[in-house]
Amino acid sequence: MSAPPSLKPPATAAFLAAPRVTAPLRAVVLGATAQPPRRLRCSAAAGAGDSVEMSAPLDWAARSVEALEQATDLDTFCMMALSPLDGRYFRFVKDLMPFFSEFGLIRYRVLVEVKWLLKLSQIPEVMEVPPFSEEAQLFLDAVIQDFSIDDAKEVKQIEKITNHDVKAVEYYLKQKCSSNPEVAKVLEFFHFGCTSEDINNLSYALALKEAVNTVMFPVMDDVCTAICTLATENARVPLLSKTHGQPASPSTLGKEMANFAFRLYDIRKSFSEVKILGKFAGAVGNYNADVVAYPEIDWPKMTEEFVRSLDLQFNPYVTQIEPHDYISKLFNLFVQFNIVLTDFDRDMWAYISAGYFKQIPKAGEVGSSTMPHKINPINFENSEGNFSVSNGLLHTLSMKLPISRLQRDLTDSTVLRNLGVGLGHSLLAYKATMQGIQKLQVNKIRLDEDLDQTWEVLAEAIQTVMRRYGITKPYEKLKEFTRGQAVTKESIRGFIETLDLPEDVRSSLLELTPHSYIGEAEKLAKNIVNVVDLKSGFKIE
Repeated sequence: MSAPPSLKPPATAAFLAAPRVTAPLRAVVLGATAQPPRRLRCSAAAGAGDSVEMSAPLDWAARSVEALEQATDLDTFCMMALSPLDGRYFRFVKDLMPFFSEFGLIRYRVLVEVKWLLKLSQIPEVMEVPPFSEEAQLFLDAVIQDFSIDDAKEVKQIEKITNHDVKAVEYYLKQKCSSNPEVAKVLEFFHFGCTSEDINNLSYALALKEAVNTVMFPVMDDVCTAICTLATENARVPLLSKTHGQPASPSTLGKEMANFAFRLYDIRKSFSEVKILGKFAGAVGNYNADVVAYPEIDWPKMTEEFVRSLDLQFNPYVTQIEPHDYISKLFNLFVQFNIVLTDFDRDMWAYISAGYFKQIPKAGEVGSSTMPHKINPINFENSEGNFSVSNGLLHTLSMKLPISRLQRDLTDSTVLRNLGVGLGHSLLAYKATMQGIQKLQVNKIRLDEDLDQTWEVLAEAIQTVMRRYGITKPYEKLKEFTRGQAVTKESIRGFIETLDLPEDVRSSLLELTPHSYIGEAEKLAKNIVNVVDLKSGFKIE
């Protein structure tokens, strides 16, 4: 089965080669909140060839992807990868790798450790760490901003000795910063008062916030926009509805698309309510060591300031770990969003099967190894399959992560390393759905054929009008006339002619056809752009 092509082109060589401006550390913005608001285009092809400009604080992500793409033996690595995300689908999910890879986790740990040292230098009571000069701040800023895969490899070499990943980061920083005279004097204040989880929980929180805001949400926005466009462009195209798989009162193709657009938008609003939380309260959440070392400092206040300086929300009541409840909330929303799109994928599959949509052929693409005529709905099938895998993982993560024995156990440590796997399969599915949408062509001839052959769907309207004008047993009369019978244009008009109705009412019913019996469907479909906010997009603050 073919994989869905990427919606967004990789960063251009010109962008990757552009010189970076290193600002003083206090001016560096950490999180995706530094990104300018993303404006969506209401187009069925939204996202194709459209990219989000990456601001300076996130150019490290582009550089790390570039380094991976330029690896001399990338093809062999992809061929031998155990996970299909790292192998077959690498090029479709690579934008998540800087955030959720081993490299990404190490880099975020470095960031948190350095930022904490800087925070200590700003606390008057911690006289042992005086304020850093601008030169020293720039040096520490460069440690973060210039952190590379080669640097991460150095950390991994240290870890081979320590057998402790966070301690390896601390030792790496002590080595790295020993060359700067100011920082060299306070090396022992790296990781001061911290447990590993103080560093880890903030690292994962930053990774989630930045990856979701800059990689996941833009593609989800594109899907919503594309479905909304399907709604408005096909607002007047009549469609034979099917309830229980049988002909039912007509709708329009656009109205059925609007239903999905609204459902996705309703879930999307809830994402902004999720608070990405962080803790920094020591080994069991009580600042024990901090209070002994500096009893005069208000540590809860100080650490809240630190966590918020990273553009994260503060959790004041924790054990050794931040309890991960926010991750559960976030992933449950992804599961809901994915369920709605699974429903969409299946409906689109059914509409293609019924011939309501044709699929635009792609040069060179093969639908079947033996049947040359085939153009299969592989993108919607690929999407549905990946949603199944993703939701299974995201549900498992949301159920497991909030549970930890007493003040902590280590089960969350290995589970957290799968955050990117669950989101990666979602990203793959969103791109597949988008590619499926971009291949669609409405087949009005086939839509009209089904409507022309189902005049019995007017029975609902006729018996409802009969009720209004006092004709007895209208439902029963229409049931006898239509159920199990071949109903044609001529026969149903003949039935209408027999009814004791005002002339203008009878004339109106005689003009009614399956094509025109669509109620407010067209108006509802067109109005979706006023109901769904296509400009704000998804964002977690």
